Amino acid sequence: MRIVCLGGGPAGLYFSILMKQANPDHDITVIDRNAADNTFGWGIVFSDQTMDGFREADPKVVEEIEANFHHWDDIDVYFKDRKITSSGHGFCGIARLKLLQIFQARAAELGVNMVWEQEIRDPDDYAADYDLVIASDGVFSTARSKYEAHFNPRIDTRKCRFIWLGTKKKLDAFTFAFKETEWGWFNLHAYRFNEDWSTFIVETPEETWLKAGIDQFEKEESIAFCENLFADLLDGHELVSNARHLRGSAMWLKFNRVLCERWYKDNIVLLGDAAHTAHFAIGSGTKLAMEDAISLVKVLNSTDGSVPERLARYQEEREIEALKLQSAARNRMTWFENVADYTDMAPEQFAFSLLTGSQRVGHANQKMRDAEYMAQYDRWFQQQAGLPVDPQQPPVPPMFTPFKLRGVTLGNRVVVSPMCTYSAVDGIPGGFHFQHYTARGLGGAGLVMTEMTCISPEARITPGCAGIWNDPQTAAWKDIVDFVHANSDAKMGLQIGHAGRKGSTKLSWEGIDQPLESGNWPLISASPLPLMPGVSQVPREMTRADMDKVRDDFVAAARRAHTAGFDLIEFHAAHGYLISSFISPLTNQRSDEYGGSLENRCRYPLEVFEAMRAAWPEDKPMSVRISAHDWVPGGTTPEDAVEIARLFKAAGADIVHVSSGQVSKEEKPVYGRMFQTPFSDKIRNEVHVPTIAVGNIFEADHVNTIIAAGRADLCALARPHLADPAWTLHAAADQGYQNVRWPRQYVGGKVQLERNIERAGQMALNA
Repeated sequence: MRIVCLGGGPAGLYFSILMKQANPDHDITVIDRNAADNTFGWGIVFSDQTMDGFREADPKVVEEIEANFHHWDDIDVYFKDRKITSSGHGFCGIARLKLLQIFQARAAELGVNMVWEQEIRDPDDYAADYDLVIASDGVFSTARSKYEAHFNPRIDTRKCRFIWLGTKKKLDAFTFAFKETEWGWFNLHAYRFNEDWSTFIVETPEETWLKAGIDQFEKEESIAFCENLFADLLDGHELVSNARHLRGSAMWLKFNRVLCERWYKDNIVLLGDAAHTAHFAIGSGTKLAMEDAISLVKVLNSTDGSVPERLARYQEEREIEALKLQSAARNRMTWFENVADYTDMAPEQFAFSLLTGSQRVGHANQKMRDAEYMAQYDRWFQQQAGLPVDPQQPPVPPMFTPFKLRGVTLGNRVVVSPMCTYSAVDGIPGGFHFQHYTARGLGGAGLVMTEMTCISPEARITPGCAGIWNDPQTAAWKDIVDFVHANSDAKMGLQIGHAGRKGSTKLSWEGIDQPLESGNWPLISASPLPLMPGVSQVPREMTRADMDKVRDDFVAAARRAHTAGFDLIEFHAAHGYLISSFISPLTNQRSDEYGGSLENRCRYPLEVFEAMRAAWPEDKPMSVRISAHDWVPGGTTPEDAVEIARLFKAAGADIVHVSSGQVSKEEKPVYGRMFQTPFSDKIRNEVHVPTIAVGNIFEADHVNTIIAAGRADLCALARPHLADPAWTLHAAADQGYQNVRWPRQYVGGKVQLERNIERAGQMALNA
């Protein structure tokens, strides 16, 4: 097979090594426009785990890398005159030039033909002469540009500027440092990669960069600025640039986040940064490229399917990994871009938030890496929550610390999320509801939320929806609340809502969002737009008289909630229901004072909320649930959600329940673990309002991490509580935390569960 690699960076060289190693008969040429010893950048970082994967592919290369790298376990975070160190991270650094030299030597040894200082021509020229063209020519790939319509790169140019420098200051750990200036915050990412040199990357939002006038700086001025900014860490050492091709402020780059829809065309294949990028905050761009090479070599040397089929398998396999890493990198990158949102945190929480910012590493993993650091942090967090600290006792897991809202104190941070059960008759909660809510009330959660409970018969989603518009319904809810209060420490919250255009539909298991075949009731909404054109009923646009009636129904529901004994009420302003339909521009096309700008669209929801707040007792908290992202172009964005939360906070909301989507059938959400938590994080730390995170949170470690990092104050779990009503009690036992109340009738089960967990742990140690 005749193969040409366009680009002699790590991706192209490593591919050529592995491909030649797999079959010495392959004729492989690597072409690069630069000289063999010309590289931009300083060091490259790999984790210990990554090195193990590379060792399987080519032990000889790994031996050479390990003979030349600098290894460290610690991360140092410098913030507000404090240095916080955590250990056990396991990284190695190597000079980028040294890595390339190792690859070049190995490629030459195997017989790869390398051509340097030759401009890359039109990719079609190579495609005609070679069996396979590997486009490994980086983020500004010539091949990708030639066939941009086919590859369809989704390029997101980020908002920070960064400069990549080097220094002979020998850092002892991977170092993050943060400096506040009169123009804004600057971040440092630095690490030592050999005996003499350290990488030194300074980053700041472009707005800050412009305010500081750096766009007018020459190269020497930029370097002097950074030296002065981080003088305390440099200890007199100079900063150096090797970006000889860049002049003036062009040394300050912007990161391009790239992910292509297609990775191959005919016999042209994208590899590494040409196909995707990963932000340096997670240090994995070269790792991704090398893992691409391993995967591509494997499929090309298989006999399963045609070459196009093998290339499709390569993309299918690697695209998933790229998406996972890009998701983690995006979370970490966004954290640094918005670092000013976190600077009100104490240094302890700031550092933990940074360490877990990718959402790949959590509380439990940090504990495995550095148990002493996590014990110190958990005791600090425990103290912040108002609990006494006994150094002789294990710290309280963050999820089991109390949280106070007005006059209500929750025993822990776990919430049973609102989940519709569609099992009421005439809106009255029946035997199923009693069993469902009391079981979860006994299960250890700090707060049990009801399903969306409707304010009138015409406010229901389905005929099976629960209501709170009459006395029998109120009495039925009171029976449930009284039982939970009498037999557990859980608090009860009532979610109150109106279905709007999503009403008059079948029970979910009979056809979700499908209109009733008979017995329909008329619908109202902000605008006369059906949920599913041609399928759903067309709602009537609300008049002022409709608004008055609905507002009064919400207020009456709030009063009934107090009569029933609920500790908290939640105003449902999410998921495309009536109140949400006013907020989202996708569903609100009004031309009066309730449509148009975000402030106008929130006018009626705020009017209703304020009326409910006035009717709800002063010492009881009130929540609002919002959709922080419609996942549709032209819909509500996370930036809009910050302003929505700000408005509700001003109206008296004590906590914001941050969900997303379900507004439009055109939505394309990006799912994943804790996928909505970044929206909660953004709102909590920009608006300074407590939040509830929800969305694919299913492990105790998720809860501990989110709470400890300050991304939310409470975590709502839905499906885990359907599978296990006692999820919180079991989570406590799994963590060895015994100071949680079990129903006295079940204490025998608690003792046996804890004993079984301890025995299983001992058996695992002895295995």
